[in-house]
Amino acid sequence: MADHIPLYPVRGAAAAAAASHKRAAYYSVAGPGPGADRRGRYQLEDESAHLDEMPLMMSEEGFENDESDYHTLPRARITRRKRGVEWFVCGGWKFLCASCCDWLVNVCQRKKELRARTVWLGCPEKCEEKHPRNSIKNQKYNVFTFIPGVLYEQFKFFLNLYFLVVSCSQFVPALKIGYLYTYWAPLGFVLAVTITREAIDEFRRFQRDKEMNSQLYSKLTVRGKVQVKSSDIQVGDLIIVEKNQRIPSDMVFLRTSEKAGSCFIRTDQLDGETDWKLKVAVSCTQRLPALGDLFSISAYVYAQKPQLDIHSFEGTFTREDSDPPIHESLSIENTLWASTVVASGTVIGVVIYTGKETRSVMNTSNPKNKVGLLDLELNQLTKALFLALVVLSVVMVTLQGFAGPWYRNLFRFLLLFSYIIPISLRVNLDMGKAAYGWMIMKDESIPGTVVRTSTIPEELGRLVYLLTDKTGTLTRNEMVFKRLHLGTVSYGTDTMDEIQSHVLNSYSQVHPPAGSSNPSSAPLRRTQASTPKVRKSVSSRIHEAVKAIALCHNVTPVYEARAGVAEETEFAEADQDFSDENRTYQASSPDEDIGPHALWSPQVALVRWTESVGLTLISRDLTSVQLKTPGGQVLTYCILQVFPFTSESKRMGIIVRDESSAEITFYMKGADVAMSTIVQYNDWLEEECGNMAREGLRTLVVAKRTLTEEQYQDFESRYSQAKLSIHDRALKVAAVVESLEREMELLCLTGVEDQLQADVRPTLEMLRNAGIKIWMLTGDKLETATCIAKSSHLVSRTQDIHVFRPVTSRGGAHLELNAFRRKHDCALVIPGDSLEVCLKYYEHEFVELACQCPAVVCCRCSPTQKAHIVTLLRQHTGRRTCAIGDGGNDVSMIQAADCGIGIEGKEGKQASLAADFSITQFRHIGRLLMVHGRNSYKRSAALGQFVMHRGLIISTMQAVFSSVFYFASVPLYQGFLMVGYATIYTMFPVFSLVLDQDVKPEMAMLYPELYKDLTKGRSLSFKTFLIWVLISIYQGGILMYGALVLFESEFVHVVAISFTALILTELLMVALTIRTWHWLMVVAEFLSLGCYVASLAFLNEYFGIGRVSFGAFLDVAFITTVTFLWKVSAITVVSCLPLYVLKYLKRKLSPPSYSKLSS
Repeated sequence: MADHIPLYPVRGAAAAAAASHKRAAYYSVAGPGPGADRRGRYQLEDESAHLDEMPLMMSEEGFENDESDYHTLPRARITRRKRGVEWFVCGGWKFLCASCCDWLVNVCQRKKELRARTVWLGCPEKCEEKHPRNSIKNQKYNVFTFIPGVLYEQFKFFLNLYFLVVSCSQFVPALKIGYLYTYWAPLGFVLAVTITREAIDEFRRFQRDKEMNSQLYSKLTVRGKVQVKSSDIQVGDLIIVEKNQRIPSDMVFLRTSEKAGSCFIRTDQLDGETDWKLKVAVSCTQRLPALGDLFSISAYVYAQKPQLDIHSFEGTFTREDSDPPIHESLSIENTLWASTVVASGTVIGVVIYTGKETRSVMNTSNPKNKVGLLDLELNQLTKALFLALVVLSVVMVTLQGFAGPWYRNLFRFLLLFSYIIPISLRVNLDMGKAAYGWMIMKDESIPGTVVRTSTIPEELGRLVYLLTDKTGTLTRNEMVFKRLHLGTVSYGTDTMDEIQSHVLNSYSQVHPPAGSSNPSSAPLRRTQASTPKVRKSVSSRIHEAVKAIALCHNVTPVYEARAGVAEETEFAEADQDFSDENRTYQASSPDEDIGPHALWSPQVALVRWTESVGLTLISRDLTSVQLKTPGGQVLTYCILQVFPFTSESKRMGIIVRDESSAEITFYMKGADVAMSTIVQYNDWLEEECGNMAREGLRTLVVAKRTLTEEQYQDFESRYSQAKLSIHDRALKVAAVVESLEREMELLCLTGVEDQLQADVRPTLEMLRNAGIKIWMLTGDKLETATCIAKSSHLVSRTQDIHVFRPVTSRGGAHLELNAFRRKHDCALVIPGDSLEVCLKYYEHEFVELACQCPAVVCCRCSPTQKAHIVTLLRQHTGRRTCAIGDGGNDVSMIQAADCGIGIEGKEGKQASLAADFSITQFRHIGRLLMVHGRNSYKRSAALGQFVMHRGLIISTMQAVFSSVFYFASVPLYQGFLMVGYATIYTMFPVFSLVLDQDVKPEMAMLYPELYKDLTKGRSLSFKTFLIWVLISIYQGGILMYGALVLFESEFVHVVAISFTALILTELLMVALTIRTWHWLMVVAEFLSLGCYVASLAFLNEYFGIGRVSFGAFLDVAFITTVTFLWKVSAITVVSCLPLYVLKYLKRKLSPPSYSKLSS
């Protein structure tokens, strides 16, 4: 009884009785039976309108307080809509501007409506409308938009725009402060570096595009073959593509050199799958005697309008000049999409889509430019500095008493103090990011790692959510056959020899070695099939099961050609002895998962297993399959129909005719969910599927049905008719096939294991200890996903798992979420369709609940769902997310995350090419985050704040100087001193902070808990920023006042004195900031000091005091006196010593967590 009650809070009989009438309306429980609970559910669905009055309880207290369940509205959490002026001020203006811009763009780039088309073979001129050019264009800019585009990308950042305005102001004589180059040189350097980098990238893109567009193809014309460039191919052209050549545009497959009328293509650049796909030529054109006959017939292809979906196509082929006209239906297996590669034979196709209308281009989304959290934080601090700059300038003008043209003075002060915002900040950070990327790629502990996006290495140190794929990421994608279950008997890896002996016996009885069929064997088996109620012997059941597994698949044996055999020869023909060493298997399409599978797919694992027990697949083409028995006899089966696997049907089928007995059999295999309703009643299937899933095995149910000739002929006529229909073809075809899928005989259940990647468990454990929450998003089924989650220790053994029940309505989702609310510290497993319902009605509540779970597993997720979940997490939590995957189906998720990591796996390179970071094994992610993520974030935070400090200290000195000179807007340091200060005098020591580290790599890996501190963002915050501001004000004040106080008699030398002290202070401050010394840091310190001392001899004219210079120049004799040296040293000591003392005390009294470990 308890099973039926937990959907609502129970607080004893008295409390339940006292519950209000309103609650009873929703949770009506008429009695203790299950029917009552069901009625309550249906009532909920009928009264979905009333659900608006019943919010989800967002805290445990909601259950304790009797009326708190209902006294607020469910959407109370959504803020009140702002109106009128309030709306406009609070962001409405941004919305209006964006809307106007979008409208203008749409007007300028109005997209042509895509339409279905009729394409005549070899007659491009007959096309009714103009189609796009078949050129590939990956460039961002053209000749005219390059400079404006690059400048816009730079000046949309506040920092760079600010410097542009400041630099331009120097062309106004009244505002001129110093030499033009002091402003334009740094800005010009930044722009030159950026424009050069973009130009190189753009030129490389241009060269790649040009290379692709210039590839030559053979075009078939009335006069014979003509060579054409890829970019000159038009809709209607007949194009010949050789083996290992890229297909230039979307085509319908007309002819091939292969006798079977089919060929293999590689699609890894299109969908990320490394398994080959089998494509079939249009039978009408394949049957033509010669290639030239394509021009002697009058035929056309009707193709649907261009679409995104790469896995479907509907069209028809019509030949008009025959009597009656020939009509053939075209499907996905008759197409050759652009960007795929021909793997066998030579193909001829008619072009149906070009350029922007090809599937590959339509599926290419422009990846967004990712901006790191650290960059956004620094941008905010820059705005705060600008505010301080304005305030300081206003204060100066106010103290002047607004005398004279005060607005001009205000602008001059803004320019004088402009060094508060350092232009070198952007340069230093960009160079730092490049250095971190180089260090990651050079790390020998994680070989093969590639940094593809150099702008976000600091993100690796701020991650809170890790969303990972399962197949190929946590698992190896290497399938091994583990279990065969026949209902009454189960065979594991240790008992496979029994199956082998049964297979050997059954074939020695049924098929005598003579080769001719035993006359009594055919009727015997037919009787068995028609009366399944009679219990068969174990031997005959094994024989049927193994035969079904050996026949029902999409696998083709491929034989490597021997040396000396021409490469064009078909693989199978190249080696007619079918030797086992030469044979490899290719699965022509994925079949047990929504995600892609590679060479070791479950299909191939099953075929390899049948080979190991004695029944070998030796040949397969479009019309027949050949099996070799243990005795060496070849059995031939004629393929009548194949029904490929789809993610909707979750099953595949094949109808074959045994050549020896003419018996027609329909075999089918698929997921237990799909097959349980198709097979005859049994009492073991569901239980055994659950048992295998708990062991981490992928299950497949195999069944068969014997058909009479009349049944098959009736089916074939209905099936052909359905395939020719243009409207709702998929539905009609599915309905015809379903008429066959009834009362099928259950043969067996198979279990295949997908092995875990190396060191997955310790890596996940480390990430969990680092405070990272891990979500597994997979296309696999619920049981397998749950099992892998347990075996990989994503969910610990002791942890509870809450499996979210399938829900289809708002009411169901409401009840299920409330049931989940009351569970504490348990992992959540939710199927994709239930997730869709929850996000539709209770997005905020679901994400809030899921984020509290230690681990979340989403199964049966489509690629778009994966990306949607990542986006939701980013929006709702505001935390940094990382997505990791290895297949083409993970690309959208990787691009949607703040930080995308791709694994170069068996499923191809598409994920690794689309990612920001590419690794070779899942375990490398531990070091990537714990060591490199930590170092990148800590170093960039220190570097950014130090560069700001460098600007603040010199601005403080300028402020003190101006105050002494009766608030005159006169610069303290002229020309080269200002440029040299930010470059040769301090650049090397400051930049050497990118070599600093607070924790040794071994320590960071050993104590992943240290990573938790990074996610709080304490290394760069307003608090640390204010500390640096105070340090800068203190040091700037001391340096300037000290110089003025100590050198009253030699006031003309104040510039030389204060500048020397400033340089020394900066070098000492770098030394104070460093936590772990590197030999290059020492070199940088002494190099900078040497540069300054050497330059003193050449820069004497700059050491005068601005325009009120008293004709004073640098006196070399004065600089070498002991007085100068001790006074400069005294000022420097006063500015730095207190900070050293404070740092020592802080480390003693309140040491950081990592220092406790290192000591």
